[in-house]
Amino acid sequence: MTVGDFESKNAERWREYERLVESLEKGKPNEHADQLPRRFRELCVDLSLAECRMYGSRLTGRLNALVIRGYEIIYRTRRGGWRAFAEFAAVGFPRAVRGDWKLFWLCSIMFWLPFFAMMLSAHHDISWVQAALGPEGMASMDDMYGGREQQIAHLRSEYGSNFMMFCFYIYNNVAIDFRIFAGGMAAGVGTLFFLLFNGVHIGAAAGYVNVAGNPESFWTFVAGHSSFELLGMVVAGMAGMRLGLAILKPGRLPRVRALAETTKHTLPLIYGAALLTTLAAVVEGFWSAQPVPSMLKYAVGIFFWLLHAAYFLFAGRGVKHAP
Repeated sequence: MTVGDFESKNAERWREYERLVESLEKGKPNEHADQLPRRFRELCVDLSLAECRMYGSRLTGRLNALVIRGYEIIYRTRRGGWRAFAEFAAVGFPRAVRGDWKLFWLCSIMFWLPFFAMMLSAHHDISWVQAALGPEGMASMDDMYGGREQQIAHLRSEYGSNFMMFCFYIYNNVAIDFRIFAGGMAAGVGTLFFLLFNGVHIGAAAGYVNVAGNPESFWTFVAGHSSFELLGMVVAGMAGMRLGLAILKPGRLPRVRALAETTKHTLPLIYGAALLTTLAAVVEGFWSAQPVPSMLKYAVGIFFWLLHAAYFLFAGRGVKHAP
């Protein structure tokens, strides 16, 4: 095979590879990014053949440059777990949330509307709250939020240590977020239901404590971790709704294929929800029940909410390379 025949046969494949590399170098999203390793291997074979057949420095130099560019991209994406995590947290996750801002507000409304409705209804007719919590739920709220000293004693007797509290809370929070996410498999209906259910239940708990318990013990406990936990719930809802929309509107793809493709693009939201849930458990287990002044707890809670607002609005903007 002559040099001309070799170039003619592979020219289009090389151009596709070069376009893919250029888009990834610029940090642009590319639906064919997962094909880079395969195309990289094919190009390595082409380079080896060109060198073996002595097709000249012009062709081998071009292929070698393309191989080096592909290698640098693959190495960059696979190296340094901590660096990749930092890039995801600083850039990839907030960008993913902003990219699905409509789903963010939909899931937020589905949680916060019933939350405030139930919390405020307790001042007018507590029967709704009582029906939502039930006798066992109200008894549990009385034990937990009857007062600051009673709350700390209850937690210590229930869990024994801060670490055990952390373990319980991460188990509980992950279970909630998983149900919200997995509910998307029911065409999104399950996700909306679990968001609504949690809004009703948590709002009922807040309303009951405001009327029949010790509000200070409740709000000082939840202030610190509330932003992590509730936003993690909303992000899990976004991921679940993405699955639901893939089932309802698969486009030209078969539903199974559309669901598989959507799952890959939903990973940043799933990882982000897991990150927020883990941080919520850390704060809840090691800070929320600590006997510190109430004003300090409120200040920390407000700071975290403002920090999350700034993070999701501005983090990752103007950054050239995203994970």
